Amino acid sequence: MHLQSGGILTHIIASLLGFHLNKPPQKLSELGLFKGDIKNLESHTGIIYYELINPLFSDYAYKIRFVKLPPGTQATYHESEVFDFPVGTLLIKNFYYPQDFRIPDGARRILETRILAKTEKGWEAWPYLWNEEQSEAFYDVAGKSVWVSWIHFDGKKRSINYVVPNKNQCKQCHEYKGGLSPIGLAARHLNKPITYYGQTVPNQLDFWATMGLLKDFPGSEVCEKLAAWDDPSESTEDRARSYLDINCGHCHRPEGQASNSGLFLNIREQVPMRLGIMKPPVAAGRASAHMKFSIAPGQPDQSILIYRMASLDPGIMMPEMGRKTVDEEGIKLLRQWISQMKN
Repeated sequence: MHLQSGGILTHIIASLLGFHLNKPPQKLSELGLFKGDIKNLESHTGIIYYELINPLFSDYAYKIRFVKLPPGTQATYHESEVFDFPVGTLLIKNFYYPQDFRIPDGARRILETRILAKTEKGWEAWPYLWNEEQSEAFYDVAGKSVWVSWIHFDGKKRSINYVVPNKNQCKQCHEYKGGLSPIGLAARHLNKPITYYGQTVPNQLDFWATMGLLKDFPGSEVCEKLAAWDDPSESTEDRARSYLDINCGHCHRPEGQASNSGLFLNIREQVPMRLGIMKPPVAAGRASAHMKFSIAPGQPDQSILIYRMASLDPGIMMPEMGRKTVDEEGIKLLRQWISQMKN
C-alpha cells in the first residue's frame, strides 16, 4: 500500500495516531508522544529520539528532537537531500533552557515545541507554547515573546526576550520548492552516535535501518558526514563550512529563498565567488556597510558575512529571524576561517 494513495489511507493513518492530520490538537499531550509527566519529554516506544551533528543556532536554546513514523512505514534515504518521509510523519522539536548551562541535564524550562506534520498536502507547521507550570503546551499560531534567564557557560547570568515565531514565519526557514521542508534530516547531519536515557547507539542511521525505518540505506560507513563545528580536531575550513551549511545553506542555495542573492552557503558549493569569496553584494546599502565583498580573504572585519551575523539590527542581521543574540562562538570560528584565507 503506497502512502500517497489518497484520503482513505490518510484517514487510517490519522486513526492510528489518534488525531486528524489536518487539524492539530489544542494540547500537546493529546498527541500521545510522551509517557508519564509530559515535561520529562520521555517518548513512547516507536517515537525515535535523534540528534544533529550541528544544531542550528537559536539564541543558545537547547533542543530535544524526535521523529514518529506511522506504523509499518519507512523514510526513504537520499544521498544529499532531506529524506523522503511518508504521510503521517511527525517531526518534534522541543526548545528549552537549562537553568545552568554547566549542568545541561539539570533543571530546565521548556518554552516551545515545534512540530512538522507530513500531510497529503505536504508539511504543515504545528507550534505549541508551554505554560509556566510546565504541565502542558498549547497550540498557538500567533507566536509570543518569553523572558528567559540562565547561567551561561562562563558562570555569568544572561537573559533575553526569547521570540517564539508565529506559524507563518516558519516558511522563512523551511520553505522549499513552494512548500515547507525539514532542514536537518539529511544523512550528512545525522551520521553520528547518540545516547538517550543512558542507552548508547553507535550510529543513529544504522539504528534506523535496523529498525526498518529507513529504505534504500547503504550504510553509515559510505554516507556523507559533516565535521562538528565545535570539534577542534577537525580543520577550521571543514568546521566553518559545516556551520554555514546547517545555519545558512537551506536558504542560501540555488533552490532556496535567498537564491537571488547569488550567495550559496550550502556544503556542495565549490565555486569561490558563489560561496562569497571576493563576491560583491547584489544590492549595496547599509546591510553591507559599504564593504566590497561577502567574504574578504584574510579580512574578517571587511567581510559582509561577519558584519551581518554580528548585528542585531533587524534591517542588517542574518539570519533575519530566529535570534535575539549573537552566536559568539560561531562568529569566532568564521572569523578564524576567513583570517586563514590567502588574500
